[in-house]
Amino acid sequence: MSFYDIEVTLNNGVDTTMADWQGHLLLIVNTASECGLTPQYAGLQGLFEQYAHRGLFVIGMPCNQFGAQEPGSDEEIAEFCTANFGVGFPLLKKADVNGENAHPLFSYLKEQTGGEDVHWNFEKFLVSEDGEVLGRFSPQTDTDDDDLVDMIEGNLPI
Repeated sequence: MSFYDIEVTLNNGVDTTMADWQGHLLLIVNTASECGLTPQYAGLQGLFEQYAHRGLFVIGMPCNQFGAQEPGSDEEIAEFCTANFGVGFPLLKKADVNGENAHPLFSYLKEQTGGEDVHWNFEKFLVSEDGEVLGRFSPQTDTDDDDLVDMIEGNLPI
């Protein structure tokens, strides 16, 4: 199975595949609304606004596996993200990122970066316009981190 064959469900319940974003640079992040790292939503939105016209999409997948820090429904999560951080990038349906029920998207991302489990909320994966996983960044990596920004800028398709 290719990266673009992976099925995902958007936060609003629409089913699709990663092929919807083929040809774009993707920053895929597992997110949570009640985490000390939650303010990273603002930085993720900033990256999306700064680079969307050059082919970057940020995609968030809410996850409640770390400290039960994402207890809300998909609708509540979307409302929180919009009201508090102006999030305009795609959010996927809440899902697990580790364990036997891990979403296939995160199983693939982990497999392509050595197989290690996601450590905490806001772990970041950068995927090229061709579906190649270019890098993996720890939850503590801020969205303005030089290595992250340099990798984004060096791989923008437009």
